[in-house]
Amino acid sequence: MSSSSSSMARASSSSSSIVANSASGSHVLKIDGYTRTKGLATGIHLRSCSFRVGGHSWHLAYLPNGDTEQNADFISFFLVLEDPPANGAPVLAQFCVALLDRAGKPVPSQTQAHPVTRFTATAAHWGFNMFIRRQMLERSRYLNPKDDSFCVRCEVSVVTGFHAEDAASVAAAAAAAKAAAAACVRVPPSDLSRNFGELLRSELGADVRFRVEGEDFAAHRYVLAVRSPVFMAQLFGAMKEAKGDCWVEIDDMRADVFRNFLHFIYTDELPKPDEPNNNEEALMAQHLLVAADRYGMERLKLMCEDILCKHIDVSTAATTLALADQHRCQGLKEACFQFLKKSPGSLNAVMATDGFDHLANSCPAIIKELMSRLAATHSN
Repeated sequence: MSSSSSSMARASSSSSSIVANSASGSHVLKIDGYTRTKGLATGIHLRSCSFRVGGHSWHLAYLPNGDTEQNADFISFFLVLEDPPANGAPVLAQFCVALLDRAGKPVPSQTQAHPVTRFTATAAHWGFNMFIRRQMLERSRYLNPKDDSFCVRCEVSVVTGFHAEDAASVAAAAAAAKAAAAACVRVPPSDLSRNFGELLRSELGADVRFRVEGEDFAAHRYVLAVRSPVFMAQLFGAMKEAKGDCWVEIDDMRADVFRNFLHFIYTDELPKPDEPNNNEEALMAQHLLVAADRYGMERLKLMCEDILCKHIDVSTAATTLALADQHRCQGLKEACFQFLKKSPGSLNAVMATDGFDHLANSCPAIIKELMSRLAATHSN
């Protein structure tokens, strides 16, 4: 028997969905002069103007004293179908009624929803006989005392038919609807750093002040403590019981460095210079690295290392290597070693600088490590 005659037909599969078509609409009803409507007897209703949804006419019935004696303490609302089909076919609809706040927004705790319901000639009204207790409304902020009014909104969705769709079409439509919904909202980037920057500049609520090179800086001890474990110990340890503003004298930092340091504490970013200057950027990064290490701010320390890695040259390699060794900056230290290992010419030029003399005197161990690495490179 040939292979073609013995082959079996592959099983096929498919799927589809029954989808309900619908039409939606809403109507806002304002009860103007609420107190006067309370004089109506229980079971008496006032009707809204007619509105159309799904090819049918509707109105809201407002019963200020409930629909029965048992519900006389409540306000009732009913949705009424005005034109039920003559052939007796039901109109399928779901709806909700929501009390609105002064801004016209639904109050979630005072919103009631009805599932899909069959409206017919003999059952043309459905709703909520205990929508809200009158006493609760009168004590709430939703009853406007200026004109003795309140508003409700009725949302109606009428089923207009049904149709079948294959699963792929349903999935594509759902994806398109999701994409369209996502496009309706654009979330702006976080402005937290800008807000905290404004807080620093405004000095509003500042309760700690620093004096650096004769210049005063105001700050907030809770912000400092959250950002730095050293400030946490300092400001909520020895200075915790200080009355009013506490003063801190800083003797070993430049005022411009401290200003940039505070800017980073509040905004988590370094200020951008008015005019880019590579030498100034590198020098500021050196000072900020020392401050970051002193106050336990690891992210700032790594940011400064990254800046200094980009400024390593013959004139800065030795001093940068000394700085990296003194402040345990392994990445920056490795970058300096890589620069010095590139060519004997670079090393010779670096050794001729004053910075190398400083490195040899202050960090003798690093010289030994450098020689060991160069020897290993040479042997390889």
